[in-house]
Amino acid sequence: MLSSASRIAVRPAVAPISNGVQARNMATLKEIQLRLKSVSNIEKITKSMKMIASTKVTKAQRGMEAARAYGEASTAVYKNAETKAGTEGKTVFITVSSDSGLCGGIHSSVSKATKRALAQNPEAGIIVLGDKAKAQLSRAARKNMVLSFNQLGKDVPNFLIASTVANAIKESGAEFDSAKIIFNEFKSVIAYEPKDVPVFSEEAFKASPNFAQYEIEDDVLANMQEFNFANTILWGMAEGYASEMSAKRTAMENATKNAGEMITKLSMVYNRGRQAVITNELIDIITGASAL
Repeated sequence: MLSSASRIAVRPAVAPISNGVQARNMATLKEIQLRLKSVSNIEKITKSMKMIASTKVTKAQRGMEAARAYGEASTAVYKNAETKAGTEGKTVFITVSSDSGLCGGIHSSVSKATKRALAQNPEAGIIVLGDKAKAQLSRAARKNMVLSFNQLGKDVPNFLIASTVANAIKESGAEFDSAKIIFNEFKSVIAYEPKDVPVFSEEAFKASPNFAQYEIEDDVLANMQEFNFANTILWGMAEGYASEMSAKRTAMENATKNAGEMITKLSMVYNRGRQAVITNELIDIITGASAL
């Protein structure tokens, strides 16, 4: 009788503890399940974004190669004429970025390059293409900001967009004797680096040592300068866009990989927790059967 009474007395005390543990385990499992669902959805999104970026990279590279050929031809004119910026002239840095994010540190790259150039010429002006670089440079060099553009970088740049930007800069009244267009140069699908390309005013070009060899009339020279300016802007935008799409694809690939690893770890934790709950339930059933 004493032994039976002891068993009856013990059972109510053990049951609440076991039920409490099970309740906590079930709550934890539900949290893990919700997190698994959330991470799985993120993985689907990053995988889709990676596929979209991969499709755009090929198109961006074709546009970049064409723009690079024309851009290098434009800069060759200044190089052959040995054009140099005057020591007293006004300089402006045209920083090329975009409005898009989720592409690693690509915008920080051109912003840092602009800051380094500004450290050597603190009086230079800054014209920014894209909200990302604008936000970064506004904090460090607000007084140097002359002009900014947004709604760029949504598709492969073309000459119409570049010439619109060039005309807007000209009509803004921003005066400069020389400019440096700072952009991310596309090296490979996994590599890029900041590059600056000089653009000179009509007066600086006329003062070049080898200017006479071109025999250019004044009206033709003005048109050529406008064309070269827009051409070089297009080069920078096309290189930057190709670099951005490659960086975005790499970023989404890494994000998808990290999400997959997290799903694997969470699945293991969930399975172990589920196994522990089942084991506890079996123990309760066996203990209850033994008590009977």
